[in-house]
Amino acid sequence: MGRHTVAGVSVLDALLAAAVAGVGGTERPGQVAMAAAVEQAAETGEHLLVQAGTGTGKSLAYLVPALRHALDSGKPAVVATATIALQSQIIDRDLPRLAAAVAPVLGRVPTFVMVKGRRNYLCLHKLEGGFPDDDDTLLSVADVDREASRLGREVLRLREWAEVTESGDRDELVPGVSERAWRQVSVSAHECLGAKKCPMAAECFVERSRAAAADVDVIVTNHSFMAIDSFEGRQMLPEHDLLVIDEAHELVDRVTSTITDELTAGMVTGAARRAGKRSDSGPAAEEAAALLEAVLATLPEGRLLSIPDSLSLALARVRDTARAMQTELKPAPNEEPDGGLQVARAAVDEVFENAARILEERELDVVWLTHDQRRGAVLRVAPMSVAMLVRDKIFHERTVILTSATLELGGSFDAVAGTLGLRGEGAPAWRGLDVGSPFDYPRQAIAYVAAHLKPPGRDGASPESMDELAALVRAAGGRTLGLFSSMRAAQAASDELRERFSRDGIPIEILCQGEDQIGTLVRQFAREASTCLFGTLSLWQGVDVPGSSCQLVVIDRIPFPRPDDPLASARTQAIARMGGNGFMAVSATHAALRLAQGAGRLVRRSDDRGVVAFLDSRMVTARYAGFLQRSLPPFWATTDREKVLAALTRLDAIAPPPEPVEEPAARRLGGAPSMVVTDLRPKAGPPPVPESPRTSVTHGHAWTPAQDAELRDAVEAGIDLEDLVDHFELPETAIAARLEQLGLDLGDPQLGF
Repeated sequence: MGRHTVAGVSVLDALLAAAVAGVGGTERPGQVAMAAAVEQAAETGEHLLVQAGTGTGKSLAYLVPALRHALDSGKPAVVATATIALQSQIIDRDLPRLAAAVAPVLGRVPTFVMVKGRRNYLCLHKLEGGFPDDDDTLLSVADVDREASRLGREVLRLREWAEVTESGDRDELVPGVSERAWRQVSVSAHECLGAKKCPMAAECFVERSRAAAADVDVIVTNHSFMAIDSFEGRQMLPEHDLLVIDEAHELVDRVTSTITDELTAGMVTGAARRAGKRSDSGPAAEEAAALLEAVLATLPEGRLLSIPDSLSLALARVRDTARAMQTELKPAPNEEPDGGLQVARAAVDEVFENAARILEERELDVVWLTHDQRRGAVLRVAPMSVAMLVRDKIFHERTVILTSATLELGGSFDAVAGTLGLRGEGAPAWRGLDVGSPFDYPRQAIAYVAAHLKPPGRDGASPESMDELAALVRAAGGRTLGLFSSMRAAQAASDELRERFSRDGIPIEILCQGEDQIGTLVRQFAREASTCLFGTLSLWQGVDVPGSSCQLVVIDRIPFPRPDDPLASARTQAIARMGGNGFMAVSATHAALRLAQGAGRLVRRSDDRGVVAFLDSRMVTARYAGFLQRSLPPFWATTDREKVLAALTRLDAIAPPPEPVEEPAARRLGGAPSMVVTDLRPKAGPPPVPESPRTSVTHGHAWTPAQDAELRDAVEAGIDLEDLVDHFELPETAIAARLEQLGLDLGDPQLGF
């Protein structure tokens, strides 16, 4: 199409106007500026970092020029996001309406598709018995008794679903099944036989979805899939020259997680068990696993600055045994494809590669040890920095657009650009653009720091900070989102305020994360003005409650990374050795990003009003305070407590009723909507056992549905048990027991590629 015009208007302007009208929105200056910048970057090849504040309409601002570029170039544009929620919004809401709206301008309806990792799809070959069964579960319909376990019923339901699904996409199965059941019908990329060897390649859902992706205009995927495609050269995505990375502030963490490896004694014995009689090295593998387990048991948790001789010996034994097994598992010439052999080879390859990598002691690798109550000692290895890897693999031979509401930290793009490999000698050309926000932040919101409080210590909240929190919440009449640094702090604040308000007869209800599903709690918070929602982790980003229900956001302390985090400490030390300020580059940057995300929960539309209150006086007294302040939206700032209390009281008095809250409808998370399967329960026999009972007790702790949902999210995100212990502040035994009840395994990532 080039730079042609339609009725005197540029094609981009015409497309954007049609798209905005199609979604029922209003065109905004920031959106127009961003769309023009994306178009220019696509034409010049210069990479672009765009900070687009809440309310800009950034999805349309990059989708419209990306779509136009795809039509001009004949190659699809790829959009990668960090969260399932945004992928679903784009594929289910934004793109369908955009496609319909711009079709009259383009002369045809644009096409789009979502591409996911292989583990997200049903494997027909495994379903037909082409692979060994996981967990020793028989998959034959004749062997699955309707009166049997929940797992058996779920597998039977999956078989029935397989007869009607057109896509095989797990997200289309509503309600879903446990991860344990899904493993019975799916394979990872390493376990897959491949299109050339699989007897069911022609019917394969993955192969068909990727073939379809080659002929569409826009492909939507996630950061991890995009990273694997870039780093390992698997060519899972079709050829493209424009990549848009939304939620780009998450990219470094997602990439790091994707290329983090681990090794346990259980992985070694598991590989030997899968190899079975195909290998004569089973006894040697068992001995190597026992040696590794014994050595790791003597080592303390934490980072290993060097590999001890005893561990080096054990790792070498594991590596050499795995190499011997690899030789034994090589298929004979002209041998028919065998799923059991492929699964065994994948398990052995993983053990060999991870042991070899740790032994290499690469200059940029960080190795650390954790002791897991369920899995035993876990040895992990991850790169200290992914900057050069991202530079070489993601920014190579295509134009990349990175966008987020929080890319400019401390008033500059430099911090984020440095983590992405866009600074220093040899860095590719790029420019940063802040298109602002349509909101008038100084008039709409106050940033208040309780400067009179002592800096928070390690012993929990002080009585004075609880007094401050209670006064703020009381003045606001509820309407408070409390963002805390730990679950213990959120629960302690909830208990304290409930007791105070009950004693004083104040009708303000406190909801706390973990007491119900996050979505349920957020909807209750949004519906009822005199309600507060306290929590951590999931609430710092993604909570969207416009209107009068949220007029106060409280942040209890600056969210620095944990001091014992091995990667953060390694990065800090490395930067300090090079003469840089490790604290500012790592800890302060991490905190600034989280603070910007948290403060962004307050103003969600142009008529929102309120206060973001920081109960950490270091926000104005510390030497790094200015950097953190410049990372926040430009709220009107004050330390005057009385002015803030008066403002909150006034806002409460004049607040309109809360916005109507839309209750969730049963729907899939992605893919074509034509084949949504909502109920495939057995037609006879008892109903399936619920996947998550209302309450289950492990080691004295009663688990709520919300906590169960968080556990599932943690498994999908690759979060380890140590981090879950820190998050839930529960014993490992309690968490491990609940994971086992739910059929979840932190050692078996749900997202395979």
